[in-house]
Amino acid sequence: MKHTIDLNRIRKILVLVLCLVSTSIAVGQNPSGYTAAFLNLTTSARVAALGSSYISVDDDDISVALATPSLINERMNNALSLSYVSLFSGGGYGSLIYGREVEKLGSFVFGLQYVNYGTFEGYDEDENPDGTFTAADYIFSIGWGRKLADNISIGASFKPILSHYESYTSFAVAFDLALSYNSPDDLFSSSLIARNIGAQLFTFDGTSEPLPFELSAGLSYKLPKAPFRLYFTATELQVWNLRYTDPLNPTETMDPFTGEVTTENKFMGLLDNLARHAVVGVEFCPTKAFNVRFGYNYRRAREMQASQSFNFSGFSYGVGIRLKKLYVSYSRNNYHQGQSPNYITVTTDLNSFLQ
Repeated sequence: MKHTIDLNRIRKILVLVLCLVSTSIAVGQNPSGYTAAFLNLTTSARVAALGSSYISVDDDDISVALATPSLINERMNNALSLSYVSLFSGGGYGSLIYGREVEKLGSFVFGLQYVNYGTFEGYDEDENPDGTFTAADYIFSIGWGRKLADNISIGASFKPILSHYESYTSFAVAFDLALSYNSPDDLFSSSLIARNIGAQLFTFDGTSEPLPFELSAGLSYKLPKAPFRLYFTATELQVWNLRYTDPLNPTETMDPFTGEVTTENKFMGLLDNLARHAVVGVEFCPTKAFNVRFGYNYRRAREMQASQSFNFSGFSYGVGIRLKKLYVSYSRNNYHQGQSPNYITVTTDLNSFLQ
């Protein structure tokens, strides 16, 4: 069978890639100093178990597609996903996601994410109690995905963002753009994602701050003769240096007796910074009804470890189990020695209840 090359499709793909890359240059180079940091949170227990906030895999998991709109497909039609994450000190966040296929237009995903920080005691300037107040963030999402070619898909998300803390309110708008490739045998998947392109429209105090823009790439590969899928995510590609100066662990030290200065090995510093961009994971999937997942986020491990001694910061793990018409995923993410958030996601196909 002869295959023909569709030049128009190739041009469209190249234009989209160039837009994603150019956006990363235009939106800022520093990953710090931004507002709406909760946009980096994932509600998917599957994604959290694999150590990241987004992954690339071509299947019917609608909880994954929320963060990577190019993965939205027709298999998510009438799918519903509920997620909840327990945070520290009684806080928590979660999401509600629904998918719908629209003929000739593509596949859509509608989502609501929230972060609840709990109830706080209020005090006046004289330290007298004056009631309680709450603080919360909300993200409303409309995602769209469609195939551009047999194995190439594109997607975009529109995200109005509302934050309300006591009597202060902020409103912002953001967009996500994504491009994915999935091999014909479904063993390999890759995605390029530009997230949180947008700005604050209404600020807390009149000072506008940038949103946490990020350019990332994800890969996954299913071993053809073994029940394992490997994941790799390259994060924060728009900026190279993800390290920071720790006053307790300086890169340059001086001997107080001899005055000799010892500096960090440049090659080791290069490897350390390179590893901060990488997240790896593995999914053991002997059947469609049962999965076990593990992940490791090096940057999180370095930034959250309590001391130079080994701890489990940066490690994550979880399971996925199918219970009749429900698929339940649970995971635990080790941020530091004190607390580890628990994630739970329940997904179902509403069509199964109509049969």
